[in-house]
Formats: sequence, structure tokens, C-alpha cells
Amino acid sequence: MFKLKSLICFWLLLGFATAQAQDATSYQTPPKDIADLLLAKPTPAVSLDGKANWMLLSERNSYPTVEELGQPELRVAGMRLNPNNFSPSRQSFINNFILKNIPANKEYKITGLPTNLLAGNAVWSPSQTKIAFTNTTGTQVDLYMIDVATQKAVKINKKPVNTVLGAAFTWVDDNTLLYKAATQPAANAPKRPITPKGPTIQQNLGKTAPSPTFQDLIKSPYDEQIFEFYATAQLVLHRNGVETNIGKPCILGNFSLSPDKKYLLQRQIQKPFSYLVTANGFPAHYVITDLSGKTIKLLAELPSTEGTPSGYDNTQNVPRAFDWKDDEAAVITWAMPLDSGLIKKNVAFHDAVFALAAPFNGPAKELFKTKLRYAGTSWGNETLALVNEISRSKQSTRVSRYNPATESIELLYERNMTDAYNNPGSPVTGKNKYGREVVITVDNGTKLLMNNTTGSSPKGDLPFLARFDLVTKQNEIIWRCSEGSFESVAEVLDADKLTLVTRKESQTEVPNYYIRNLVLRIADKSITSFTNPYPALVGVSKEKIKYKRADGVDLTGDLYLPRGYDKDKDGPLPLLIWAYPREFNSAADAAQVRGSKDRFTALSWGSPIYYVTQGYAVLDNAEMPIVAPGTDKKPNDNFIAQLKLNAEAAIDQLSGMGVADKNRVAVGGHSYGAFMTANLLAHTNLFKAGLARSGAYNRTLTPFGFQNEDRTYWQAPQLYYEMSPFSYADKIKTPILLIHGEADDNTGTFPINSERLFAAIKGNGGTVRFVYLPYEAHGYRGKENILHALWEQFQWLEKYVKNAK
Repeated sequence: MFKLKSLICFWLLLGFATAQAQDATSYQTPPKDIADLLLAKPTPAVSLDGKANWMLLSERNSYPTVEELGQPELRVAGMRLNPNNFSPSRQSFINNFILKNIPANKEYKITGLPTNLLAGNAVWSPSQTKIAFTNTTGTQVDLYMIDVATQKAVKINKKPVNTVLGAAFTWVDDNTLLYKAATQPAANAPKRPITPKGPTIQQNLGKTAPSPTFQDLIKSPYDEQIFEFYATAQLVLHRNGVETNIGKPCILGNFSLSPDKKYLLQRQIQKPFSYLVTANGFPAHYVITDLSGKTIKLLAELPSTEGTPSGYDNTQNVPRAFDWKDDEAAVITWAMPLDSGLIKKNVAFHDAVFALAAPFNGPAKELFKTKLRYAGTSWGNETLALVNEISRSKQSTRVSRYNPATESIELLYERNMTDAYNNPGSPVTGKNKYGREVVITVDNGTKLLMNNTTGSSPKGDLPFLARFDLVTKQNEIIWRCSEGSFESVAEVLDADKLTLVTRKESQTEVPNYYIRNLVLRIADKSITSFTNPYPALVGVSKEKIKYKRADGVDLTGDLYLPRGYDKDKDGPLPLLIWAYPREFNSAADAAQVRGSKDRFTALSWGSPIYYVTQGYAVLDNAEMPIVAPGTDKKPNDNFIAQLKLNAEAAIDQLSGMGVADKNRVAVGGHSYGAFMTANLLAHTNLFKAGLARSGAYNRTLTPFGFQNEDRTYWQAPQLYYEMSPFSYADKIKTPILLIHGEADDNTGTFPINSERLFAAIKGNGGTVRFVYLPYEAHGYRGKENILHALWEQFQWLEKYVKNAK
């Protein structure tokens, strides 16, 4: 009898222990205010024709169900595909289109739209009288055309569209479209053999070939067959209902028309397919064809990018950045390294840019050289082009003026990429005679019109429009958003008359669009009237707070306090700090104010602001700069110490303000913010709890670099060890909630990171909970999963922060 009782007790205890370890649960939902905020229907996206006569409103539903996420999926060559319809499996769709006539202020329902619309982004025709979009069904993707005048949509393709390798169609003229078509029914896809022909073997024969930790790569000969089957497409020209095949089927990546519409630039992927990089890095031929598909010029035969040297500014010693020159009929351009692809070589110029004009049978012409790595050209006219150069490792950028007529190039401005205050903006573009977007000039060609939609300043973000003088190289602001609101230029309708479309919002006003004229200064015309989708946030206060960390670096954050909160009556609140670290080479840049207190609060699935409705103070976008400690140092050389300084400064500031209880503080973040969270819990005792979503916690799993760290593990093994919270899992005693999508597709954040950190903390006696969300990638999409994640976070905060002993 004693043995029987002992056995019963043993199994009861074992069952209790298992329940504690597994703690399986069905889907839960957070408090109603949080759920309602999440599921609120977002305001429509807006797209206007060039004259602001017609507006297309694109409506989206909130989130798909987990059942929708759980449909069949292929993971191959760095992609996730729906095996039934030749398209990516994880997309955000438009669920309704509405046309609005702006002069008449009248909205029109579009007839002929598919039932259960799942549309891709819409593209206006050259004359902007028609709009094309793709619609995805369970079995195929179709191409639709909307006639703006009649507000009628019709399906035009005769073959299923293939969107596997990206943008699948382009306008030729108002009656003609080019699109990529599937070549076989999905049912003909190769079947996985039960018994493989042999093992999968990879080898390297002495060649240096570092590569990032990409996910969903080709892993077997069968994967190669699957990729080839789904990526193969036939280019089709559709003109007034008649379809013509262009060339032969191939694995067609990007394709683009020459400005005169006579030639096509194609990236045709070749074998052998790589097992180390994604489809974007496979061997490829860059080919120019005519519109019958005849090859006119083989521009380059590029190898796999496996051989790219490590280091963010290094590149392969091959041609790259093939593109059409937008201001000429048919001229192709590309860049070639002058340093063999190694940026550290001591040379005067690192890249040269070449051009080749139709009929593409002569020698290429060198246009100019660049002192940094070439990053593209914004073409203008016969005397103007803007050349962009970058150095990611030095966080610097340069913009120069190239004059095609004189073949001269001169520097216009350069700055740190992290120096937001001195960003002059982006040049305004307009359509030229070929219908291409090119840089426009004003004041008789002497100035550029520059649009800065952020407009960072010591007072916060204040977007502006400016004239950049090409002679004096000075930027003169001609319009700037007023303090107390946030207004940016969405589109310039007339550069000379300064007729603009702006997007305006404030803390209490939902973003809406207006037409304004800076010359005539007539009353602004409202062209949308969107309403507040978040009534539960009415009365919540928002403030951009400024504070210093102990070494003098200025910091900021967005502080949210509950509706009706009075610190004198209610006392200090439990606090949630949410952040994402950023690296800086300059302390001055790190100290700059980013963001605006006057923006309307819009919520994404991952926002921490939901918890302000539950009695928490929330510090969102808390600055966590990691600054290089010297000119010969890199930011991460003292990563942990700077994290501590940032966190201590935030807590001290909010505690000093009397709004936060420094003994009830949680910290959280997503991705690199989760990495930050785990490190703070491992190295400080500042917090009661941590929320860490989809992070990387063992840097040795990303040995060829991460974020802006370009040193490899073998160059800096101690750095990799010390920056990895996994190395200090035995020190993590503060309760930490780990959440990860089981299908995380982000480079570096494999789910094994959370699995192993959970096991390490558990094995060392810490308090930890691990939530594994089915079907979720790096960004979460499934309605039930997101609601449950919000519930998990809320329960963790309630138990370990608000009601902490």
C-alpha cells in the first residue's frame, strides 16, 4: 500500500512539474481596450494622379487569421511561396479600392472588383487614366485594370501571373502592359522523393566566401528543382486584349523598360543555385533585349554573391547597379569597383560609373568616378544629375552634381548619415518627355527643390520644403511645418507655383491630406476626412521628454501617461520602457532630437502604447545610442556600459518627474530591442521584468557581423562573447518573457535563439516564460497570435511589475 501511495504521489508531482514546464494554453485575449485598439480598421492609403483630379483610396483589413497564415508554404532560396499560385505566401493585401474625384469631392465605388479582393499595390498608367493591380486567389494571381473615367475594373491577363521573384508587371503605354506569366500549372510541381539519390554535399576549395546567416535557403537537389519550377516565368506583352510572348521562358528576376520603350533590361538567374545566399545573390546574366525578346546585348555574366568580401562597404569585383539613364532614350549605366571591391584600399576613387547607348555595340564610356562607394544616380536633364555615394562603416554620405554636357562632377554636400539636423532633404522629381521621374529645377535651372518629410530639429521633427542653390550650395527653407502639428509635403503638383499636397496631423487630429499653394496663399483645401480609429486613446497625454545620461549625451523619449492621470493624486506609476539601440560614430549626432510630440498616435501590432490604457506610464522610442568612444574605436567597444547609462538616465528622469516608480520598471523591445532587453537584465538590477520578442541572444550564431558591426567573430571573439546575453544567462534572475515566431525569417534571429536562451535561464534557476507563436515570421500577422502576445505581455507586467512586492 505504501508503494502504491508513493507511486501516486510521484506521478502527481511529475504531472505538476510538467505543467509548470509546459504551461500549454489556448489562445487568450487581452483587456477589451487593448483588443479594440489592435483590431481597429486602419485609415486608407492615398494615391493621387499628377494633377490631383483623382485619388485612389486603398483600404486594408486589420489582420489575417492564424488559419490563413497556416496555409501550405514552400521555403526555398530565401523566399516563402504559396505552392498553389506562384506568389509569395506572406503578403499584406488591399481589400478594397475607392476612387474619389477631388474637384467634385465625390467618391465612387469601383465596379468589377473581384469578390474577396486581395490586391497588390496599384500602379497608374503613363497618362494616369488607368490603374493596374494584381489580385491573388487560392489558385492563381491575376492582373486587373481600372478605367478611372468609368470606375470599372476588368481582368486582363489570359495566363496566370508569376510574382515569385518580385514586381511582375509594368506599363508600356496606356493600352499595353508587360507581365510575368507562370509557364505550368502548380499541380506539375516536382514531387519530393521519398528516398533521395544520395546525400547533400557542399564544399569549398580554399576560396574565402563569408555570408550572412540567411534563412530558408536551398538545402537539397529537390529544393533546386522546386525553385526552378516556381521561379521560371514567361514575359508576356498584353496590348488591347492581345497577348504576345516575349522571348523564351527563363528564371526572370527584375526587368525594366528603356525610357523610349524599345528595349528591356533583364536579370536572368543562372545555375548553379547557391546553398549559401538567397535568390537575389544567385549567378545571373544582365541582358538587353528588344520587345520581341531578341537578345541585343549580354551586358554581364555575374557570379554568385557568395564571394563578396566581409565588411559593409566591400563588394565583389564585378559590375553592379545596372540601370537606365532616365533622361535619354536608351542608355544603360553601371558601376565598377576601382579598388577590387575592398574599401580599405588606399585609392583616390573607389568606383567608376559607365554608360552604353543603343544600339549597344560600341565601347562603354566612363562617366565619372566616386570617392566613396557608388549608391546610385538621380538623373535630371542634359546638364544635371545627382550622384549619391555612401560609406556605411563611416556612416557618411556625399551628393555631387554631374554635368553630362561638360562631363564634370562637383561636390554639393556631404554629411554623417546619422546627422538628422543637417539633412537637406530629397530632390523633388517630375515626369520628363519619356514619362520617367527626373530631378526638376526651379529659378531658371539654378536651384533644386528639396523636400524633407522629417525635418529633424532641436524642437523635434518639423518637415520643410527648401530651395538648394546649385552655385552657393546653400539650402533655403521656403516653407516649414508650424510647431504644434506635424505636416509634411506628400507631393509637389506644381514646382513653380508651389502647389502642394500635404499630410497634416497633430496629437488629437488624425492625418489628413490638403492641397495648399505657397504663392497664392489661398485657404488650404481638405481632400480627405479620415476619423479617429482609436477612441480609447482620447485623453492619453504624450510628451517628448529630454534628459541626459551620466556622460553628458542628450537623450529623448516619447512619454505616454494614462487618461486623467494626476501625479499629485495618483502617485508614481509602473513604467514600461521600450527601445531599439542604434550605433553612432558621433556623440553630437546621437544627442539629436528625433520624432515629434505632435504626431497622431498610430498603433502597430508591436507597439507598447497599448498598456497606457491599463494604468502604465510608457516611454516609447527611448533613445539607446551606442556611441564610438573615440575616433579609432567602434560603437560596440563598450556596448554594455552604454546600455546601462541609457537605462539609468531614463529611469532617473521619470522617477524625478514623479510619474514613474523606479522600483516598478519593465523594459522591452523587438529584434535588436529584445537583444538589448536580455542584456540589460543580465547586467543590471534596474528592472522588475523584461519583454523580449524575436531577438538574437548568441552573437556567435551571426559570425560575419550583425547590425552595424562589421567585424567577424574571429576578428573580435571577446566582443561577440561579451555582447551575447546567452553568455550571462546565469545572471538573468529578473523575470523575462520570451516571445518568438516559429517561422522567423529575419537574418540572424533564428528561433533557436529564444529556445536556447530559455533553456539556459531555466537551467540556471531563472524566472522565464517562452511563447512560441505558430506560423509567425519576424513581424507578427495572425490576429489570434497578436492578441495572445499582447495578453502574455499584459499578464507578465501585471504579475511582476504593477503588483510586484
